[in-house]
Amino acid sequence: MTKTPDATRRSDRSRRAILDAALALVGEVGYNKLTIEAIAARAGVGKQTIYRWWPSKAAVLLEASLALAGDAGTDAEWTGFPDTGDLAADLKHVLRATVDEFNDEKYEAPARALTAAGATDPELGAKFTEQLLEPQLALYEARLRTARDAGQLAPDTDLRLTVEMLLGPLTYRWLLRTAPLTHAFTDALVDQVLGGVANVTAG
Repeated sequence: MTKTPDATRRSDRSRRAILDAALALVGEVGYNKLTIEAIAARAGVGKQTIYRWWPSKAAVLLEASLALAGDAGTDAEWTGFPDTGDLAADLKHVLRATVDEFNDEKYEAPARALTAAGATDPELGAKFTEQLLEPQLALYEARLRTARDAGQLAPDTDLRLTVEMLLGPLTYRWLLRTAPLTHAFTDALVDQVLGGVANVTAG
């Protein structure tokens, strides 16, 4: 008896091939030279297959980056944000992992491409922030909120501002390549930021 082809499995396989092709190509040629035709050729699918699922190369790259971030989360040593009771250690752990990711070509190329594209495409930029950045920022805020509730941070600590104080310099150094992105840098960053928001009356 002939087995009926599984269209869903074939569709998922094609979709993954397209996302993988987009990530590989943006690392090789950059965002400006990335084309739907090239993605289709690398993935072994027709151009119309891509346009059936995504309206543009930016949309393909955004979904590919979301999938890549999901894979990274699966492979990470921690699920979500660690809470050992030591806020500084937890932040340093996560920021060190972020440094490793930013220094990995597999993640760096698509991240830079999306950042550049989002800066000139407001709609893409909004989706990038909503779907990729905000969930990550929320994890930082939740961990800081736990620390504030435990009396480790000043009661009036602005959680979002503190997150941006942690991630802003990291992103700036990575994006503009002003200096090497190292574990020592993020460790010092955590110490400086927490020194400004620590509850001096605690303990």
